[in-house]
Formats: sequence, C-alpha cells, structure tokens
Amino acid sequence: FSLASSAQTVKLNHKVIATGTAVSTGYNSLSEQTDSTPWITAAGTRCRWGVVAANFLPIGTKLKIDGYDNQIFVVEDRTAVRFGQRIDIWFPEYSQAIEHGKRQVKYYVVAVARS
Repeated sequence: FSLASSAQTVKLNHKVIATGTAVSTGYNSLSEQTDSTPWITAAGTRCRWGVVAANFLPIGTKLKIDGYDNQIFVVEDRTAVRFGQRIDIWFPEYSQAIEHGKRQVKYYVVAVARS
C-alpha cells in the first residue's frame, strides 16, 4: 500500500500562514481508538488519508507536516480533550499508525491555491 496519490497531478501553490511544533501520533478507525462512529470525523466527513485530528486548530485548517513531502493534511477530526496540543494523523492501516508512533513534528499552516 502506498500513501501517495495516483490522482492527476495539479500544481499547488502553498502560502505558509503559521508554523509550530506539536506531538504527533497516528490513529485509524478501530473502535478502540475512536468514539461510537469510527469512520466519521468531527466535521462529518469520512476518514481517509489526509485527515488529521487536532483540538488546537480550527476544523478545515490545512497543514503540511515535516516528513510527509507535499501532502496537504486537513483538520477534520478532534482528539480526546486530554491530548491538547497534538496532531493525530489518520492512517488506513493500524500497522501504519503504530509505525508513525509518537513524535515531535514541525507543521505549517498553509493556504492552498490551484494554478
């Protein structure tokens, strides 16, 4: 399984609005890791690659995260309140979430424009 997209490449311009560091963990849609609706995000969308959970950023915020090339992540979910300043990346497979582990990451809040 590759996390790279096979979709047609579109040139994107990213304007960095803010940067920061946060603890990052991985999760997936196992019922032990989520609430009673494991495939539905707090924004009401379906979980998929590119979704992150973060309580300290507004829903809809777009992020780039060091270590994930040009992937644009979107805050569409929330973590448990006790996790505060954390970015939780959704992975399709449990093993991928475990491989990501818990780490400090640099993130960039971006505005994305298609050209």
